[in-house]
Amino acid sequence: MPHSVSLINTIAAGLGLALILGFIAARLRLPALVGYLLAGVIIGPFTPGFVADASIAAQLAEIGVMLLMFGVGLHFSLDDLLAVRKIAVPGAIVQMAVATAMGVGLASWWGWNLGGALVFGLALSVASTVVLLRALESLGILDSFTGRIAVGWLVVEDLAMVLALVLLPPLASMLNGTPDTGDTPLWQTLGATLLQVGGFVVLMLVVGRRLFPWVLWQVTRTGSRELFTLCVVAAAVSIAFASAALFGVSFALGAFFAGMVMRESEFSHRAAQESLPLRDAFAVLFFVSVGMLFDPSVLIERPLQVLAVVLVIVVGKSVAACALVLLLRYPLNTALTVSASLAQIGEFSFILAALGAHLGLLPAEGQSLLLAGAIMSIATNPLWFTLIAPLEKWLSEHSSFARGLALREDPLAELPMSTEARFLSNQVVLVGFGRIGRRIAAELTANAIPFVVAEHNRELVEKLRAEGMAAVWGDAAEPVVLVQAHVAEARLLVVTTPDAINARQMIETARTLNPSIETVIRSHNEEEAGRLRGETAATVFIGDHELARAMARHVVQRTAQPGVHPARQQAPA
Repeated sequence: MPHSVSLINTIAAGLGLALILGFIAARLRLPALVGYLLAGVIIGPFTPGFVADASIAAQLAEIGVMLLMFGVGLHFSLDDLLAVRKIAVPGAIVQMAVATAMGVGLASWWGWNLGGALVFGLALSVASTVVLLRALESLGILDSFTGRIAVGWLVVEDLAMVLALVLLPPLASMLNGTPDTGDTPLWQTLGATLLQVGGFVVLMLVVGRRLFPWVLWQVTRTGSRELFTLCVVAAAVSIAFASAALFGVSFALGAFFAGMVMRESEFSHRAAQESLPLRDAFAVLFFVSVGMLFDPSVLIERPLQVLAVVLVIVVGKSVAACALVLLLRYPLNTALTVSASLAQIGEFSFILAALGAHLGLLPAEGQSLLLAGAIMSIATNPLWFTLIAPLEKWLSEHSSFARGLALREDPLAELPMSTEARFLSNQVVLVGFGRIGRRIAAELTANAIPFVVAEHNRELVEKLRAEGMAAVWGDAAEPVVLVQAHVAEARLLVVTTPDAINARQMIETARTLNPSIETVIRSHNEEEAGRLRGETAATVFIGDHELARAMARHVVQRTAQPGVHPARQQAPA
């Protein structure tokens, strides 16, 4: 058997060197992905020594993107996507327009033609989904409302880039490039693209939501763990490939919708856990493949241009996104988190740059500058997330304007003066009104138990108020939100959001204001549940399908005896 095989060489060299350099980066208190990127540079074609197969590395990276987006879809329902549409859609569109304008202005100043400047600006406007997801997962906020805003924002960006990739070839001749689509009118191309994307989304949401969970159930009935894992991986890769081949959408977007429809299965969390090792391994190969594209000489030949590109990505895009989120009346923490999420560029930027070069629009140095900006922005992105908390604290301490942004004086941020007294004392404070929160609220209503909802989704709070429910808007990890929910007089605090870090902060705040309050929280796994029990002494529920029912029964039972404070009873383990 020959031992000079490109696929094996690329995987062995990429993973092995990434492990060594990632370990060194971690010991130096740097993000491990800095080591992964450096590993790609070392085995890339622009440095001496061993050179891995770049085309194979790129295909392996695509698999990683598919698996990662599939995993996100498993935790991101259609309701989550619709819940953030009022901020994600206008925010993504305006932010992309602003970033594109900055890129066009910069490239025009360098003397590029309109076509090259437009491609360059678009490439700077879209962030890397892979980088964002790794950052949100490491911080434990992927399932939070802020995390959903960031993911929804990038889904909108991905959809916009699908259109851009389809429309660029017929527009090339108008932009001083080489056309690539014959005599097809532009309106026909745009119409066909919208029909294809719309057909794919409808097919997945109407047929896929019933078919794929049924297939997963049939495989689960066999009792074979290998078949279950194979079913999950095959669904992610096959659906992504079919969506690209039949409907023209990206692999990443196809895999994301595959995960969303699989989420309807009661085994969705098991599917996420089974695919996690593969997702991690191939995500590493993604960063290695990015590093292989980088030519370090551009840092010496064009240092000022590289600096300008990095400033547009890290500063320009972030400031624009932050301003947009604040204008839409969301808190300062949400604005800073979304800004950090977008302070990098990635896979779609590379694809667009390659197409622009093929059409004769983007000059050769454009790809090098984009790659340099991608490498540096990806490597520094974890740093911006770590600076969110200290920056928010510093701004709040030194600026009354920032304190106002953090608190956001808003009628939805406090209960109306007309709120009945039964909602202000001995009530249940229910944090989160998702699938589990709605079930618990229904049980409380059926048993005539008063409760106040604390929810980060502004539109949802408006809807609950219209339906006559007591609800306050804001992040319940902030003490002011729980104060407005009158947690100091509450009987129970029920946290239905799966964010362990914020749950600890909520419990700490609640017990500071109300030492005798009982707390009920949720968790996805036994390990996290054990830590939460030990650190918070809360009642923790684990699971998915039966979780809402079990939590609802517990809350109703603990509030069923009037005059007896539940915190003075013995809580179950």
